[in-house]
Amino acid sequence: MASTGASGTTTVRYGTMKDNVLSLKVVLPNGELMTTARRARKTSAGYDLTRLIVGAEGTLGVITELTLKLHGIPEAMSAAVCRFPSVDEACRAAITAIQSGIPIARVELLDEMQVRVSNAYSKLNLPEQPMLFLEFHGSETGVAEQATRFGEIATEFGSGGFEWTRAPEDRTRLWQARHDMFWAITSYRAGAKVVVTDVCVPISRLAECVNAAKQEIERAGLIAPIVGHVGDGNFHASLMVMMDDLDEIARAKAFIERLAELAIALDGTCTGEHGIGEGKKHFLVPEFGEAAVGVMRTLKRSFDPDDIMNPGKVI
Repeated sequence: MASTGASGTTTVRYGTMKDNVLSLKVVLPNGELMTTARRARKTSAGYDLTRLIVGAEGTLGVITELTLKLHGIPEAMSAAVCRFPSVDEACRAAITAIQSGIPIARVELLDEMQVRVSNAYSKLNLPEQPMLFLEFHGSETGVAEQATRFGEIATEFGSGGFEWTRAPEDRTRLWQARHDMFWAITSYRAGAKVVVTDVCVPISRLAECVNAAKQEIERAGLIAPIVGHVGDGNFHASLMVMMDDLDEIARAKAFIERLAELAIALDGTCTGEHGIGEGKKHFLVPEFGEAAVGVMRTLKRSFDPDDIMNPGKVI
């Protein structure tokens, strides 16, 4: 998680790994042990080595210890599910709620294909429409107010059904489709390999990007459910690819390329949380520019002159 700068469903409220790692112990390529920060809550001393290592994908050193920020367990939680006529309305409802200042803890988008896949695996009868799964944290009164306010916004964007609850067992029931998502995808198309790609854009461009992605999937004749951490503009397309079909593999690769190019064109990033690895490193120059990537190369050579840490990855 730290090496890829990853995040998850509660990122919209609690932040990514870059926000929650306070300090690291790192073994450098020369064998020295480096501590990136002390326990103070903030510092203006020197370079931010913690955030340099978080997201470096193991190319600068090996993380051996992490000091993490803790968050208090909220007094109350409520969960909600609502469906929309289209992905566009679902995204715009989430964007409006966030811009209105509702402190959403989780807001996950499932497109109609993902709902169909989840129904098949989890034995559910959800309407095959785009859906938002939400969670609110705070006081007993606060979570009720947040859910009610979101319900009002959802109605403005054509939501045909809004259900919320505070009971733990009911929250689990409402979130079952999202919890089972990985297993649902891997079991949906027999013999297919699931190739997951992600991008992240400013939330004001999210609806545009998701709609364009869905059009590209349809144009390419691919099966690729979309799931999004829409509170921070990040979404994933899970391509179900028959690896013995060379034409389908080529179409899948072309879609991944087009999606990354689209995200960058919308002032976003080619990956919100999965990382660069080998497959997306050619997008770094289009995303950051040659000057910034040149600095990255200099850092890599300075830390790891013999190129023994994940050689060929990222840079």
